[in-house]
Amino acid sequence: MRLSDLQNKTVINLVDGKNIGNIIDLSINSEGKTTGLVVEKHRFLISYFSNKKEMVVKWDQIEKIGEDVILVNIVY
Repeated sequence: MRLSDLQNKTVINLVDGKNIGNIIDLSINSEGKTTGLVVEKHRFLISYFSNKKEMVVKWDQIEKIGEDVILVNIVY
């Protein structure tokens, strides 16, 4: 699977069913191993108190990569 394939999928949180956003990049450690997905937050999740418009979903938080969506388990 390529990054471009992942970028077409929506990231959904299994905890609350909310649309987190879309993948914009990969997080890679110094050894070259993928550690997570960088997600551009959906506009409803961006807080007025935070200027972060993106978040990293750790690889172990990913539950399932489907045809249209990526299901993750993130407790806020």
